[in-house]
Amino acid sequence: MTKKLLIAGAALALISSCNMKNPLLEESSAPFGAPQFDKIRTEHYLPAFEAGIAEAKAEIDAIIANDEEPTFENTIEAMEYAGKTLNDVASIFFNLMEANTNDEMQVVAEQVSPLLNEYSMYVSLNETLFEKVKTVYEKRNELGLDKDQMKLLEDNYKSFVRGGANLSDEDKALYSKWSEELSLASLEFGKNVLAATNAYTLHITDEADLAGLPEYVKAMGAATAQEKGLEGWAFTLDAPSYSPFLKYSTVRDLRRQMWTAYNTRATSGENDNSEVVKKIVDLRIKIANILGYETYADYALEERMAKSKNTVNGFIMELLEPSLEFAKKDVAAVYAYAKKNGFEDSKLMPWDFSYWSERYQEAEYSLNEEQLKPYFKLENCIDAVFGLASRLYGISFKELDNVPVYHEEVKVYEVMDKDGSHLALFYADFFPRASKRGGAWMTEFRGQSIRNGVEYRPFISIVCNFTKPTADAPALITHDELTTFLHEFGHALHGMFAQGRYPSLTGTAVSRDFVELPSQIMENWAYEPEYLNSFARHYETGEPIPAELIEKIVAAKNYLAGYMQVRQLHFGYLDMAWHTLTSVPAESPVEFEQKTLAPYAVMPSVEGSAFSTSFSHIFSGGYSAGYYSYKWAEVLEADAFSLFKEKGIFNTEVSESFRENVLSKGGTEDASVLYRNFRGHDPEPKALMEKLGLTK
Repeated sequence: MTKKLLIAGAALALISSCNMKNPLLEESSAPFGAPQFDKIRTEHYLPAFEAGIAEAKAEIDAIIANDEEPTFENTIEAMEYAGKTLNDVASIFFNLMEANTNDEMQVVAEQVSPLLNEYSMYVSLNETLFEKVKTVYEKRNELGLDKDQMKLLEDNYKSFVRGGANLSDEDKALYSKWSEELSLASLEFGKNVLAATNAYTLHITDEADLAGLPEYVKAMGAATAQEKGLEGWAFTLDAPSYSPFLKYSTVRDLRRQMWTAYNTRATSGENDNSEVVKKIVDLRIKIANILGYETYADYALEERMAKSKNTVNGFIMELLEPSLEFAKKDVAAVYAYAKKNGFEDSKLMPWDFSYWSERYQEAEYSLNEEQLKPYFKLENCIDAVFGLASRLYGISFKELDNVPVYHEEVKVYEVMDKDGSHLALFYADFFPRASKRGGAWMTEFRGQSIRNGVEYRPFISIVCNFTKPTADAPALITHDELTTFLHEFGHALHGMFAQGRYPSLTGTAVSRDFVELPSQIMENWAYEPEYLNSFARHYETGEPIPAELIEKIVAAKNYLAGYMQVRQLHFGYLDMAWHTLTSVPAESPVEFEQKTLAPYAVMPSVEGSAFSTSFSHIFSGGYSAGYYSYKWAEVLEADAFSLFKEKGIFNTEVSESFRENVLSKGGTEDASVLYRNFRGHDPEPKALMEKLGLTK
């Protein structure tokens, strides 16, 4: 037996010993090979990770031990397919860490983090492996590679270089140490945010303190109190509870309490992230420096569409500076309305803005969420979102009851292509719970790939925090939540339509500032009368949504557009401020943030409040030096959707082109090329400014 076979055999023996008792390591018996959530227990994860890492190392060792001349097939392709078991286990575990975690899983995450980092360093800092990759890379123009093969080769070579392959042994040890510390710090950050969010409850026992709240918000508060074993009503910092409370409560002091609790999460106390933020920033600076970059932003942006911090900062300011004037006018208009209607304070505070802007919108457009919610029953919206995909792309959806789920509220659908062939499994998890982090996101339990001539279709999931059903009413979502649904479903389509050989180049595996295009373009349909008319029905009477309400939705589309644009750009600007540092600031994250944003503030600053300590996107997610990408993608989608507006919002020629040139291509080509192939030209920021009505 060869050395290569001996190494692989040892790993297989270890996995085989766990197979009979560990559902993460056995071939799934669920339909389509779906994850066996009904069998997976927390105690299965650590041994599954250990076995997966052993297998992955064995596969890497086999590549290293191969004494044949390095080729694309025996080196680059072999590396791409190594570690399947590890990837499958990690996809399940880390997705559930976000969507359905528990204290035991948090402990496992801390145990697994150094193991994964050690494996990552084992690969990225392996001199022999890098030499093999380098040998193939230097001959790349002589190999007759296809476009996706060339991209895979180039990505692998750059990944080694960016992962420290050219460092000295001493620096490799430091890089490995800092990477492990960064991984653990990011886990700690996320853990603290979740704990701080769950730690706060506004408990109300006096019905007078519910003044202004719509019936659905009161019912939700009563249900939450019952869940928590409390009398009266309870409101939390989860978005479906927090947001409507600030919009509707007429009790200013309670709004202040809620706003303050939300905006001081993890700034102090038991779940304080202040030092964690500094540690993460410090480690990122050290890692960037040792790899030869001045700042972490220089390192992170090199492989994105924007390419450099100067481009990103220029892009942010190109939007921020002209938008600031409109934002200040928005705030002044809301304040003037509030003063006219009994507001007596000399300043409109942040906890006032949501309330008074909602009242002003009602006055200006005769529109509020309470009017709209009855027309957006969640089940109808699910059918409508699926129906839009069917109309544009010819795909269909079938709900399945024989596929295991990780929580009883999760729904699973088989997605079929227009020819009836299986396209994907789609998991939908809509409602908030204590075990789920806030926000909304799309992810996958398995990406699309082709291995040994067999195609594996993806398992796609979206996770949201929508308004839950109550004892008196089904789940009725807001128009904003419908827009969020469409956004995440756009990401899902990107994953579902994936085509290609290599998992690292398919689906949403694209540059961070391109990945939001498929999601944000879908939001546009939420404001199209022809689309809304097709499904918006009153949940009790079945009456279609009145034309005047749709007209108001469209008319109010750009309400507070300046304010909302500046608010979003604040996040991107703050992200870049943290990641263009060359040393950790002496002041606290709260002080640093307030100093950074002061020149562009449109609302009074509140002492002690900050977003940085709960800014999960950049400190425990994948958006470090990348939050600008939401606005970057808005520019792309504003230009892209104009083609639908020109040709027809259900035009299948345009949608098929979008599928062919964007959704199915993944990262097989540079994002700028993919966009030009669809649209025929490069987009410009003025397309977004015009769409939002922010032009003089």
